[in-house]
Amino acid sequence: MSVLKLGLPAGSLQEATADLFRKAGYKITFPSRSYYPAIDDPELHCTLIRAQEMGRYVADGSLDCGLTGHDWIVESGAHVTELAELVFSKVSRRPVKWVLAVPNDSDIHGPKDLQGKRIATEVVNITKSWLAGHGVSAQVEFSWGATEVKPPKFADAIVEVTETGNSLRANNLRIVDTLLTSTTRFVANPQAALDPWKRQKMDDLLLMLRGAMAAEGKVGLMMNVRKPDLAHVLNKLPALKNPTISPLADQEWVAVNTIIDEDTVRHIIPQLKAAGASGIVEYPLTKIID
Repeated sequence: MSVLKLGLPAGSLQEATADLFRKAGYKITFPSRSYYPAIDDPELHCTLIRAQEMGRYVADGSLDCGLTGHDWIVESGAHVTELAELVFSKVSRRPVKWVLAVPNDSDIHGPKDLQGKRIATEVVNITKSWLAGHGVSAQVEFSWGATEVKPPKFADAIVEVTETGNSLRANNLRIVDTLLTSTTRFVANPQAALDPWKRQKMDDLLLMLRGAMAAEGKVGLMMNVRKPDLAHVLNKLPALKNPTISPLADQEWVAVNTIIDEDTVRHIIPQLKAAGASGIVEYPLTKIID
């Protein structure tokens, strides 16, 4: 039996990734002290790998494909084939940013002020490339963690990843510039991407993952509407696409089916009721496949 070797990111993205897979219809569990998650698809073999290393192992064929951040692909310089962007992270669905940050009272206000300074970061290559692009020479040191506490004693500035900026502000740091914006990518080994069976398996997996992501924050609404009230009811619906309208046994009525944002339901349903809709049913969505 053919098997696709899939790398899943360990660490901060692990639970978010597992949650996405479950919503996509895959039952995935993490056995204690094991780096091989169990998944209910015998054609998938999963391995937990740090996102920082994913690109390297996909590039050399140890894995056929995997999920990792665009930032770590850039940092490692790994030669992989990017098949999809999947915008999710451990906190939100927003992209993460690698930013240059300094103490609030620092005299550093732009790239040129970094000349001869010391910068601590986990993304040494990205930082060096950014400095070179600005024609600045600075000392870039790899940080093993707790980077926010390095300035001003151990570094003049840091390049750190953030989604909300809360941690930086809590450590009395201000953002000077953004070096890179990153989202999660599904990447493949170039040879694996050319293999017909493996590529089809990857495409099928991506279809389900995208469908699960598209359904997040959405619900379905069904209702019955008298034909004279239909235009008024439709005017109240902020539909994902044009709603589906179906005839009922009673020719004076039609059924309306649509998809809307979950956070608008409590506002929309009273308006629909007032406009003439009845038998209104809200139902959850797990996937939306275009």
